[in-house]
Amino acid sequence: MKKSIKFIVLISSLLGIASCSKDSDDPTVPPTTKTETLPNSITTDRTLDAGTSYLIDGQLFVKNNAVLTIPAGTVISFVKHDEASNKGALIITQGAKLMVNGTVNKPVVFTSAEKNKAPGDWGALIILGKAPTNIGTGNVEGLAVSDDTKFGGNVSDDNSGSINFLRLEYCGGINPDGEEEWTIDKASGLCLESVGSGTIIDYVMVSNSKDDGYQFVGGTANITHLIAYNNGDDDFDFDYGFTGKMQYLISYRTQLTSNHALRANALESYNDAVPTANAPLTRPIISNMTIIGPQGMETTKTNLNQGVYIRKGTRFVFQNSIIAEYPQGALMTCPRTRPPLLQNNGSEFKYNLVQSDNADRTFSYDTGSDPAGFTGIIADAGTKDFALNNVNHNELFIASADLKLTNMYSANGPNLTLQTSSPAMTGANFEGPNFSSFFNVVPYRGAVGTSNWAVASNWAVWK
Repeated sequence: MKKSIKFIVLISSLLGIASCSKDSDDPTVPPTTKTETLPNSITTDRTLDAGTSYLIDGQLFVKNNAVLTIPAGTVISFVKHDEASNKGALIITQGAKLMVNGTVNKPVVFTSAEKNKAPGDWGALIILGKAPTNIGTGNVEGLAVSDDTKFGGNVSDDNSGSINFLRLEYCGGINPDGEEEWTIDKASGLCLESVGSGTIIDYVMVSNSKDDGYQFVGGTANITHLIAYNNGDDDFDFDYGFTGKMQYLISYRTQLTSNHALRANALESYNDAVPTANAPLTRPIISNMTIIGPQGMETTKTNLNQGVYIRKGTRFVFQNSIIAEYPQGALMTCPRTRPPLLQNNGSEFKYNLVQSDNADRTFSYDTGSDPAGFTGIIADAGTKDFALNNVNHNELFIASADLKLTNMYSANGPNLTLQTSSPAMTGANFEGPNFSSFFNVVPYRGAVGTSNWAVASNWAVWK
């Protein structure tokens, strides 16, 4: 009898230990998992199980106002398909919601199901809302036209759910090689189309996308703490009347990981294809961004281009930020975007620290706004003088080392915190109507001050 009691106590103790381990945030403890292939349609509220590994084969639509909740630690893998039309995607349709409840130690991860993962294995996480665009309504580029791919409306505070601590990797497969950059991109990475200000998005990383990292097509979403790492085309792409506010963004490349794009920029903003002056004009308001290109000078011309490229009639506000190590320049405008900037007509570029591999073209000008009128990219002395005047307070650096970031190119992931002597430690400015709400007022410039929210972790994986 005593032996039986001891055996029961021992088993109970072991079960207790196992239970504690499973519920802890210790990333070294492997979870007990099973595998389930999700259906291609979810029409009622559903909460996934962190103890299950999920597969998506093709396109999964969450619709009929359903709420999909994904708990911390959940991994969703997408089956690889070669044809762009069959690339994996999770689409949150208008009226439906996505709730991603990750943590820094237990992020939610969307990845490729391949053993040897590669950029472009799957497509995008696409969220479709009812906030305004400057084209009224539209359908997601790259997907079949239907009510399930529709975006647009007039609900500025539309709520598509919330996302916290999410990592997307090896996506961006819908766009073809040699894509036409003069038209709107097909869906890639985290694609927010007409997503409203009622939606919460905080701590997302998109890494190793074959195409864009983030796409903002119309909408009014206000967003913080985004990382784009080694993506193949533009890290942040704005189109069709996006007017949201964003703070603490990182665009970082150690290399150009795809050569299918014509020109890859850290940030590109675009109003519409014509372009027109249709309202709302695309006008992202961005503070505290850090843009870092690959280390060293290019010896052979690649398709890596500008830190910030403003084109096709867009307006923009870019402030309190750092741009460094891009081969073709820090800021480029075109004939439709240079006049609004220089005439203070809706665009601002202020209180930034800028550097480029090509110092003469740190500020540059795309002389043609379409292929027929394109005559080349040239150094822009006028914009340089404007940016460096005593009203706009931007500062030009010849060497990126003079920015004094702690370690821009660590093998284990960059440390973009500021040294105490960094010129970015002070000088931020949040005065004026653009910054009267939403933004966290901090003294420093760039995405990271002295506390490294982007440190290598289970969520922020720099490889």
